[in-house]
Amino acid sequence: MSLVLVDQPEPHVTVVTLNRPEVLNAMSIGLVLELADVLEAVAADNHCRVVVLTGAGRAFCSGLDLKDHGVLPGIDGLPMGRIAQRSMDAYSRLVPILRRMPQPVVAAINGAAYGGGMCLALGADLRFAATGAELNATGIVNGLTSTEMGASWLLPRLVGAAHSSDLLLTGRVVQADEAWRMGLVSRVVESDDLLPLAVETAARMARYSAYGLSMTKDVLWANLETTSLEAAIHLEDRNQLMLGFTENLPEAMRAFAAGREPQYTDDPRRDLFG
Repeated sequence: MSLVLVDQPEPHVTVVTLNRPEVLNAMSIGLVLELADVLEAVAADNHCRVVVLTGAGRAFCSGLDLKDHGVLPGIDGLPMGRIAQRSMDAYSRLVPILRRMPQPVVAAINGAAYGGGMCLALGADLRFAATGAELNATGIVNGLTSTEMGASWLLPRLVGAAHSSDLLLTGRVVQADEAWRMGLVSRVVESDDLLPLAVETAARMARYSAYGLSMTKDVLWANLETTSLEAAIHLEDRNQLMLGFTENLPEAMRAFAAGREPQYTDDPRRDLFG
């Protein structure tokens, strides 16, 4: 049975579902390797414009599987240090893969998002939560560190240093309503409404320019690392100009005048490059 399910419920929308519900979608080596392969395949799918990431059953992802983490393939003959390094990389590369995907990723947090599961949610571009969802930095509770998979970089940029220190140092469980108040998630809905909301939002986004979505995601992530307002604006200006050389804005104007939905093609502007 596949550990990661892939579905296309709407045009240009792909739903990726972690599929180990019997263990709350805990992260085994098998799951993380399959998830990396799936995400990279979806990233290369030119028909996909928005991705929804969620978990099967009653959890999003409960973090590292402490009972059955599995065995990393291809390690014969390696010393323990290199095996450990490769194992860590199998988990840690997931968030950079999410960041590099050209499609925006909507995390539909349907239940527990603990440890690495919370980190997966942090790596998404939008986070919606069910009312019963919980988030928790589990590493510190298990005698390790809560700074894993980019959490120490992502979380302060989402909720600030005070909330980040509170979550990562105490290991306390944060309920969905508190997560919304601190800005960790942007919407909270009833459990039955979560996936429909995520898919509906993704489908609405997918009606926009695929180029525009991808470039907006790129600039948002890049400017998290930019050190000045002027540098951020320069990057925005260049990306806006690139979109301005497409037929999209003239099409938006034609559609507005005709009272219809625009159909964005991202083709070069005919009046400039006839």
